[in-house]
Amino acid sequence: MHHIKYSKYPKVDIKNREWPDKEIEKAPIWCSVDLRDGNQALPIPMNVDEKIKMFKMLVDIGFKEVEVGFPSSSNTEYEFLRRLVDDKLIPDDVTIQVLTQCREDLIKKTFESLKGVKKAIVHIYNSTSTLQREVVFRKDKKEIIDIALYGAKLVKEYETQYPDTKFMFEYSPESFTGTELDYALEVCEAVLGVWKPTKDNKAIINLPSTVEMSTPNVYADRIEWFCKHLSNREAVIVSLHTHNDRGTCTASSELGLLAGADRIEGTLFGNGERTGNLDIMNMALNMYSEGVDPELDFSNLNKVVDLYEECTKMTVPERHPYAGKLVFTAFSGSHQDAIRKGLHAIKEKNGTKWEVPYIAIDPHDLGREYEEIIRINSQSGKGGTAYIMESDFGFILPKSMHPEFGKIIKAKSDELGTELTPQQIFEFFKAEYLDRKDPYYLKNYKQHSIQNVEQDENTVDIEAVISVRGKDAKIEGIGNGPVDAFFNALHSNNINGCKFISYDEHALNVGSHSKAVAYIQVESNEKRYFGVGISDNIDTASLNALVCALNRISAK
Repeated sequence: MHHIKYSKYPKVDIKNREWPDKEIEKAPIWCSVDLRDGNQALPIPMNVDEKIKMFKMLVDIGFKEVEVGFPSSSNTEYEFLRRLVDDKLIPDDVTIQVLTQCREDLIKKTFESLKGVKKAIVHIYNSTSTLQREVVFRKDKKEIIDIALYGAKLVKEYETQYPDTKFMFEYSPESFTGTELDYALEVCEAVLGVWKPTKDNKAIINLPSTVEMSTPNVYADRIEWFCKHLSNREAVIVSLHTHNDRGTCTASSELGLLAGADRIEGTLFGNGERTGNLDIMNMALNMYSEGVDPELDFSNLNKVVDLYEECTKMTVPERHPYAGKLVFTAFSGSHQDAIRKGLHAIKEKNGTKWEVPYIAIDPHDLGREYEEIIRINSQSGKGGTAYIMESDFGFILPKSMHPEFGKIIKAKSDELGTELTPQQIFEFFKAEYLDRKDPYYLKNYKQHSIQNVEQDENTVDIEAVISVRGKDAKIEGIGNGPVDAFFNALHSNNINGCKFISYDEHALNVGSHSKAVAYIQVESNEKRYFGVGISDNIDTASLNALVCALNRISAK
């Protein structure tokens, strides 16, 4: 590694910076650049029909500004814009944005493409960075400003030829992060001097991290410095367009918003050149998770992902914030247990606030399902397995049963070498607890109860026929209830040889036709075993649970 060949990015000389003490309290102006910046970064750019699908989805999500392309760059871009106009696909409350370089032929064609549009943002740019000036263009600072001024004047001239369209102008000093701050301000002020925006007729100055070159706090310092030094600030919308070269563009945009920016450009799921653009979905849902209305609707996030992948041929990574298939999945046993308890706590308190460990946002708000939260593999713990049994199948396992069943599922996952589905987990539960018929099987029973009201005592006399390794045996016992009487009957016939530990029961379904499930724990040779029984009759469920426990002891 040869780190010494890289230079440290310069800090900003800013006194009494204010952004660290601020909070994001409202949504910025959002502008989607999926159809331009995102599209140009695709290995196979979208065709016109795919771009129309994408545009409609962006409008449905709630974007009021959409950069639809670079219409002077290709016939596809031009045709797409004309389809939007001619087919009247642009809602009245949506402003389309187009990008062009500061060249007359390109600007002329750009305005032609916009004929008939009610509202449009014309976005011009030229590169201003030290490196681009010296290496690419070989021009000095004045020559670079002249390019920007030439473009700014041209768009003002062409505006007069299209009186039926309300235009707003945007300028980007491309590679702002590689440009000296005072010079970036000088270029922007020169452009604004041509456009002469007012508070009621604003211009947009877009400050892109075309290449992300610093930590987010330094980018925020640059934005605050720029906003504080910009003349006629109330007539300017300061916009950000961050890229993700360092993997921190979300933080850069969030801190830049705190530093005074008004507007954010980005794409869905961060599609864009190299490591991509800001992911607007990510930033919007970050706000949502803190109680701020992002004014964008991602309540059917799966549908958004599907259409995005269909149109772009890209894939949303499984760990992508909020949208990835695994982001609401816990593999760690301790995480699963905490999630389960958090979900129960919300239900018990009937709370309005979302407070669940490890899950920052309610998956239902995004159209996701709770079934996706817990998945079981060999690394899972008892809490996750218990959650699956309760949420998917209605079995509320006693807490002391969690380790026993969790161990069984871990062993099965290890044996198969794969993650287990909820249905697989239930099948293993059935095989272990519900389907055991050997060596003992309860065939029938009858009971007689005597209630001594005066002494508040209950006596149950039970007679049962139980199959023992295929041979029927008639047993009889007395106890203070059916389970106690049956337990004593087994003991008197030298069948059980164990100690009774605990008993739990609950209805498996709701309503008059619900089944009952019983859980009985016994101890044999200092080891404890659970048995489970199900029946329309709670007494039968309980006796079956005891027989199940005996069968599990015999199997060891």
